[in-house]
Amino acid sequence: MQLRYVFSELAQGLRRNLSMHIAVVLTLFVSLTLVGFGLLLNQQAERTADQWGNQLQITVYLCRAGDDNPSCTSEVTDAQKQAITEVVDENPDVESWYLESKGEAFRKVKELFGAERFEGPDAVITEADLAESVWVTLTDPRQADVVTEAVAGLDGVARVQDMRDVVGPILNSIDALQYGALAIALFLVLAALLLVANTIRLAAFARRKEIGIMRLVGASTLYIALPFLLEALVTAAIGVALAGGALGAFMEFGLQQRLQDWLGFIPWVGWSDFWYAVGLVAVLGPVLTLLPTLLLTRKYLKV
Repeated sequence: MQLRYVFSELAQGLRRNLSMHIAVVLTLFVSLTLVGFGLLLNQQAERTADQWGNQLQITVYLCRAGDDNPSCTSEVTDAQKQAITEVVDENPDVESWYLESKGEAFRKVKELFGAERFEGPDAVITEADLAESVWVTLTDPRQADVVTEAVAGLDGVARVQDMRDVVGPILNSIDALQYGALAIALFLVLAALLLVANTIRLAAFARRKEIGIMRLVGASTLYIALPFLLEALVTAAIGVALAGGALGAFMEFGLQQRLQDWLGFIPWVGWSDFWYAVGLVAVLGPVLTLLPTLLLTRKYLKV
């Protein structure tokens, strides 16, 4: 009988304040979608930086067999690699560096673009087609030209890549979109909290006589508040489901079927990143409704 009463009150509460609940759901849907979009943009920025290096990095590509650079007559030798790394290591503008082998570069390419394209007889490229490289992190990106000039003419160096002019605007655009999405989401989260508070206040006012009777017969605060908590959980679940559906639609129809075809050279986020974002959204949604409900029911359910 007690559970029947709780679920009966839940149904009545949802019907009684249907417009308010719809407003909460829509606000949660938009805010959680923007939060998830911001998380995906953060993962996108990390993938882009991993592929092309961040604005504090330059990449020194070493000679390989059949290199297009006329100065590369053969594969870089161990002596040449040692000379190059010594110049890099002794440069005061270099914060750190590491040597990336062909195998490491090939594994990175397969992780970013999918292993199936690089396996079998029809592989797009093989490990032998890639070059070894020295990834250099600078203390100041403005000193990139100094480091580039120091290594560009060394034997065994095919080319030095400074992606600031290309990657910089891309990363800055991604960061701007990410911060913009999260800022708008924050305002909408505040709006959702206010809507939840108003919904609880109106629901408690509509049931003030019932709450008073339940207090007189000794009902606990938790038992009285349980229908309100379930209402908050239902609205959160609907909001999370809609946000997850919107993010999934963006991944499938916007990214998988559009952006990857148009801009295939960019290492786009995948479904593992999508599930990571949805997981965080699924946690945030109930927190945004249950936490204020728990706090405000202590005030509004007093008779």
